[in-house]
Amino acid sequence: MENGHSTEGAVGRCLTLDGNRSLIIGDKHLVLDDASGKRLIPLYNILWAEVVGSQLLIDYAAQPSKTSIKHEKWTYEIPATDNRPDRPEPEAFAAALLSRAYVDAQPRKRAYVLINPNAGPGGALRKWDREVKPLFEVARMHMDVVTLTKGGEAVELAEKVDIDKYDTIMACSGDGTPHEIFNGLARRPDANRALSKIAVSHIPCGSGNAMSCNLYGSHRPVFAALAIIKGVVTPLDLVSITQGDRRLISFLSQSLGIIAESDLGTENLRWMGSRRFDFGVIIRVFRKRCYPCDLAVKVEVDQKDGVRAHYKRHASEASLHQKAHAESRHESEGEGLPPLKYGTIQDDLPEGWELVPYDKIGNFYCGNMAYMAPDLNFFSAAVAADGCMDLVTMNGDLSPITATKTLMSVESGKFFDSPHVSYKKISAYRIIPRNQEDGYISIDGERIPFGPFQAEVHRGLGRVISKRGAFEALGPSNWDSVTVAERLHA
Repeated sequence: MENGHSTEGAVGRCLTLDGNRSLIIGDKHLVLDDASGKRLIPLYNILWAEVVGSQLLIDYAAQPSKTSIKHEKWTYEIPATDNRPDRPEPEAFAAALLSRAYVDAQPRKRAYVLINPNAGPGGALRKWDREVKPLFEVARMHMDVVTLTKGGEAVELAEKVDIDKYDTIMACSGDGTPHEIFNGLARRPDANRALSKIAVSHIPCGSGNAMSCNLYGSHRPVFAALAIIKGVVTPLDLVSITQGDRRLISFLSQSLGIIAESDLGTENLRWMGSRRFDFGVIIRVFRKRCYPCDLAVKVEVDQKDGVRAHYKRHASEASLHQKAHAESRHESEGEGLPPLKYGTIQDDLPEGWELVPYDKIGNFYCGNMAYMAPDLNFFSAAVAADGCMDLVTMNGDLSPITATKTLMSVESGKFFDSPHVSYKKISAYRIIPRNQEDGYISIDGERIPFGPFQAEVHRGLGRVISKRGAFEALGPSNWDSVTVAERLHA
């Protein structure tokens, strides 16, 4: 809650209370005006308002510190003697307050909650019970909750869920459960309708929590919960991965090399949380590991200046998610997944593609979300539904010191401009590892068999709940001036 004095004008209704007090629905705040001055609650923090008997009850999310949120309530007696003709009815005032507090967000969302008690360092059930569930209950959300007991269970549940019964499937987990949810929806006979109708949301309880960082600007469960309550349905590009005769869906990233090994190769260090990733990177950098491969790419934007301009153009469009909704409706008319424009890994190389040998790649990393962890913004130019994946490659023949500095520059926000980093916008690719019998390939942080695979993007095929209708990435006007930490913890 924000306290202090304000001259904010009323743009909504004013309700007179007992004791010479009044409530005013302002532009950005609910204002309590009394003899001691003005007290403010951001409209974003208003969870519910209703009249019960002769009392007006207002539930809101107070923020006593930068890292915590707790539920608080205002309760006011409604004077029975105020007979002015212009006096708003208390019920109408409460309705107007809720309308201003939720704006484009849907109140009282219906959630199918899947809790993975083994995600990351553990503790998902405790976080759900103590921090998240109480906030949802105050916001009058409907929740059906399932505690997962085995790997792959979320795939099965998403494949069978009644998509007309819920507004969102919520993963209380790391990033693995959202990956399973998207793939469960993709397995359905009505995959196109399911993916474009029901939004996936995320309560962060894992090690990296990339999905929450991208959609809500926080890796803290209670901040994600508030963002989901007030969030809006937003299109998200999804990526088809084909390997052998298998097709799966990626919502976050694909990697081979240092990033994949530093994630999947440190599973035994989950107790370290996200720090296990840094440990894995340092070990492999000082070994100067290279990952030879043949790579063919369908490039959309090649040079960094072009990538920067593309990002600013798309991120500045306030109605981006609405445009993507309209464009993706046509693509979603079919029953199952969209047809593959470029075929599968088993087909001949698409016309115009050329396999280029790379003998000393240190890292191949492709994604359509900006953050891979709270302080790791690998894809600064990622946009929710621009129809592109962002491809980052790095030479593996760098000195250990240079390679370490380059990777660590992710935290300072200078990774994009590094001369050792190639950054492109692409719509499809094929990668064939060479000279390595076994290794790590990561799809959304999940390991797949080591071998060739092909990927292509489907613009706006999926749906998520986001805080603002877009990614929580560095804005186009402050690309160089705002650090990742400042953006995530502001």
